[in-house]
Amino acid sequence: MTDRSFSTDRAPAPVGAYPHARRHGDLLFLSGVGPRKPGTKDIPGVTLDADGNIVDYDVEAQTKSVFENIRIILEDAGATWENIIDATCFLTNMKDDFATFNRVYAEHFTTNRPTRTTIEVGALPTPIAVELKVIASIAPLHEHDVHP
Repeated sequence: MTDRSFSTDRAPAPVGAYPHARRHGDLLFLSGVGPRKPGTKDIPGVTLDADGNIVDYDVEAQTKSVFENIRIILEDAGATWENIIDATCFLTNMKDDFATFNRVYAEHFTTNRPTRTTIEVGALPTPIAVELKVIASIAPLHEHDVHP
């Protein structure tokens, strides 16, 4: 069974010692993906004060950026948006943000309807309001595709 880690320079660097994704057999498990712009520490829709605390944020802008980052990781790993089979969604403010998040989510999952769980968390590792962890199917590798 194929089991290997995967990372791409086109997505934001992980904030810890983990890969963007890990392939196990015909499944691709993405680590939590936030909205940071690749190659920067910029977070779309976030205004921070001098101490780095969130002053204001736009959950719609963040959600769209998260989805773009997920697309990049999936594509670079050999999968597509349509291959997503499960999504775990983390919001820091369910009461204020769920309706907007849910609308944007529905706009992006028009043909593919993965299973989904949405959880409110007290904080995320960086000053963001939304993060997703997804599982996708991926085409089987052939022997000549496996690199040690």
